[in-house]
Amino acid sequence: MDSTGSRHPMTGNRMDPAEEVGPHGFETHEYDVVVIGAGGAGLRAAIAAHDAGARVAIVCKSLLGKAHTVMAEGGIAAAMGNVYADDNWQVHFRDTMRGGKMLNNWRMAQLHAQEAPERVLELEEWGALFDRTKDGLISQRDFGGHRYARLAHVGDRTGLEMIRTLQQRAVALGIDVFMECTVTKVFRDGGRVSGAFGYWRETGRFVVFSTPSVVLATGGIGKSYQVTSNSWEYTGDGHALAMRTGASLINMEFVQFHPTGMVWPPSVKGILVTESVRGDGGILRNSEGERFMFNYIPEYFKSETADTIEEAEGWYEDKKKNRRPPELLPRDEVARAINSEIKAGRGSPHGGVFLDIASRRSAEFIRRRLPSMYHQFKELADVDITAEPMEVGPTCHYVMGGVEVDADTEQSLVEGLYAAGEVAGGMHGSNRLGGNSLSDLLVFGRRAGHNAAYNAQKLSGNRPEVPEDEVKAAAEAALAPFANLEGEGGENPYTIQKDLQEVMQRLVGIIRKEDELRESLVEIERLKERAKHLRVEGHRQYNPGWHLALDLANMLVVSECIAKAALERQESRGGHTRDDFPGPDPEWGAKNLVLTLDGESVQLKHQPLPTMPDELKPLFEEA
Repeated sequence: MDSTGSRHPMTGNRMDPAEEVGPHGFETHEYDVVVIGAGGAGLRAAIAAHDAGARVAIVCKSLLGKAHTVMAEGGIAAAMGNVYADDNWQVHFRDTMRGGKMLNNWRMAQLHAQEAPERVLELEEWGALFDRTKDGLISQRDFGGHRYARLAHVGDRTGLEMIRTLQQRAVALGIDVFMECTVTKVFRDGGRVSGAFGYWRETGRFVVFSTPSVVLATGGIGKSYQVTSNSWEYTGDGHALAMRTGASLINMEFVQFHPTGMVWPPSVKGILVTESVRGDGGILRNSEGERFMFNYIPEYFKSETADTIEEAEGWYEDKKKNRRPPELLPRDEVARAINSEIKAGRGSPHGGVFLDIASRRSAEFIRRRLPSMYHQFKELADVDITAEPMEVGPTCHYVMGGVEVDADTEQSLVEGLYAAGEVAGGMHGSNRLGGNSLSDLLVFGRRAGHNAAYNAQKLSGNRPEVPEDEVKAAAEAALAPFANLEGEGGENPYTIQKDLQEVMQRLVGIIRKEDELRESLVEIERLKERAKHLRVEGHRQYNPGWHLALDLANMLVVSECIAKAALERQESRGGHTRDDFPGPDPEWGAKNLVLTLDGESVQLKHQPLPTMPDELKPLFEEA
């Protein structure tokens, strides 16, 4: 190791090498809880663990504050009743279950609905600034799939305000943060978590964390697709780490394609147009000028959705009286409708549809309610959303599937391994409602951190040890892409990622078929073989090609999980649409698909859904 030592994760000061080098020769740190990921879930977990008395470290792949949570622009879904007094946790719970097509883990959905209001008020206590009603309460806005206006918001930059607040809180508490540090392995000792292995992205130096509790908060898998709202960090790291540690994944066939990502101009392709645009009056039109969403209202939602333009217009004038407009159907319904219009030849010139708020709201209203949207598209694309419609279309945004966890503790099948946020499965079922992501981060991030700290305290006198042979094996695996440096040949990691993205976009996209899914699995196997011969040039310092080579292993296994589960589920439900099985099947609505890893082979099995208690069932009997 460099004789000058590495820098302290928070202060940047040099650390004494003698105090940090373990018997294996690598930089070593000891904590009670290590949180992997610094988005909303990771920060909230770290704060909860610290408050429970644990020594906590946050390890993040990018810079602190550079999290996908900031993309959640619309708000935090919580039944606070500030705008509509009739709102309560039972209605929020029902909306979440119905939005997920009843495939949700009912207990997670219940806890989420019950605890979300308290988590929002907690944020406010820590300094978050929310928009206000005329009575001075936290303002709440409408969003797709929610019966009442319940998204607590800060203009259209709510996620940014959440990250600012949580980050400030974590730093004030003195929680150590290891920025630009990637974890590639979670260790076990006797069947329980004992530590983690990673490397500094700047220097390529290895680092070992000794800890009995690891919280995965790594987000999603979007970089496996060509058109995505996700940035470079979202390579399925947490999903793959969990599987290799012995945990299981559920619901991986359900990938949410956000209905309204920009498709033109190229400078903003894939960037989201927040659902708030539709919540504040924006409508969708095809190339013929038709407001087409009235043609796609499912029977499931007809009792709550306007079926005439007059009704929809009246809803904006008197939201209590009339049914809501069809643009505010759940995201999977809107995405499928847009996709159908495009395939029918009624799309916009660049392969999308038109989202129009300019003709329906004043420029002053748009700039006040949607400031980030206005400035983003004005600056990045020279599109003035106060004067012209936007060209939008479905873009890979969120994965409902993730690590199978206990609803109350967020612990996976592996003792000491927890998951929260997008990397965890079960909460959203087959489709996530907008706004539920931020409240999910807060509710289950807190629960994961609290229970991770409890697990560490329970083991304080008998901490599991990091196996030295596994540390050596993890280092060798990380350096494997350099092994092909000598001689000719070898695969370029960027080429393999490009080919994987093309396969997933074309064959495992928003509309799926059996023959295409089978083809995708054949292609993924070929890519896995090619990935065994990756060739990375240069040194470990500042080497993005090496970083991608390590990420590719995660993207490949997660992509296989998505394709395998999508082939197995012979129905259409939520974020999974089969052209050859166009409707939902009650038999499939009663079970999850569970994926595990046996060596390098992905295994799949069926598992019945947890049974909802009788006292909650009457909530679904009303129209």
